[in-house]
Amino acid sequence: MDKHMNRIKEVLEEKGIKQIWLAEKLGKSFCIVNSYVCNRRQPSLEVLFEIAKILQVNPKELIDSKEL
Repeated sequence: MDKHMNRIKEVLEEKGIKQIWLAEKLGKSFCIVNSYVCNRRQPSLEVLFEIAKILQVNPKELIDSKEL
């Protein structure tokens, strides 16, 4: 599988944060955020960095290191 996977779901679960809260902070629809979380769609680097900032984590933590 060469599709890049993200760890947004894991980080949200670790921090006890709901997808709807993240969607509101990002100014994106729940549907879009849910597609990122479920790895149906990948955020742009810009959005990934914004998510990392909101979640107060290193952007690297949002990327599955096995894929790098």
